[in-house]
Amino acid sequence: MIRSLLLSASQSAWLRRRVPRYDFVRRAVSRFMPGEELEDALAAAQALEEKGLGTVFTQLGENITEAAAAVGVVDHYLGVLDRIRERALRTEVSVKLTQLGLDLGPGVCYTHLNRIIQHAGGDSVVWIDMESSPYVEVTLELYRRARRAFPNVGVCLQAYLYRTAGDLASLLSLGPAIRLVKGAYREPPDVAYPVKRDVDDNFFALCGMLLGKEARRAGARAAIATHDLRLIRRVQDLATSKGLAKDSLEFQMLYGIQRAEQLRLAREGWRSRVLIAYGSYWFPWYMRRLAERPANLLFVARNLFAE
Repeated sequence: MIRSLLLSASQSAWLRRRVPRYDFVRRAVSRFMPGEELEDALAAAQALEEKGLGTVFTQLGENITEAAAAVGVVDHYLGVLDRIRERALRTEVSVKLTQLGLDLGPGVCYTHLNRIIQHAGGDSVVWIDMESSPYVEVTLELYRRARRAFPNVGVCLQAYLYRTAGDLASLLSLGPAIRLVKGAYREPPDVAYPVKRDVDDNFFALCGMLLGKEARRAGARAAIATHDLRLIRRVQDLATSKGLAKDSLEFQMLYGIQRAEQLRLAREGWRSRVLIAYGSYWFPWYMRRLAERPANLLFVARNLFAE
């Protein structure tokens, strides 16, 4: 019930306009993002780098329907990549295709995506976020097109969708970079598993595919993106049982969540990255983060009352 309410709130334009005005909400959001500006993200990435953690940047925003605004997003990311290089950070970027003008047409979006991938250079992966289920097919089509042209592009897959096992199987021959997440959008039960236990089971099964012989032969990059400590341990045990080196996969988590676990993984030699989000369009994203793990509401409440 709480998850459904939070996901409904994430889709409310009325709440998106009004809620961010309140200081107590902005204080709560600071748990999940170091600030709204790129400089905030860069400073956080530098601090994490010193602790052995890589990072991924994403500027918050989605469903852009004005051509000039989509071009502005592209120009922003080109500048971000320049700043990352200047600081010699182990930082990649992650983009939403609707932020690059997907609603204006796949051709427009691909042109914008192409510019970012080329500017990133072969050693820095540009991740494509997966959005709600109506966008999955076109997102995968654009990913396949980009992957055939460039080695440095990855895509996010969502374990709560019934279709994901088939999607992953169809991508393996490309030697893809895959970020596996549970999923954070409100989806109908005929599209996605409605029960958390089933999502967890499917997540682990998909990890098995990502770490399997076919994926390894193809040169797939496996990014396991979860804050679930039990699942992380299971994946570590699976990798060990397969004789995989610790640097043959990586774990990705959000800024401010399970920080001790992020540090443990890095300390023990596992590759670990932190997703750092920034920007003013944070309300829908924040509601989805709370919906992923409603227990975070208790953490937020404790911090608010402590002040």
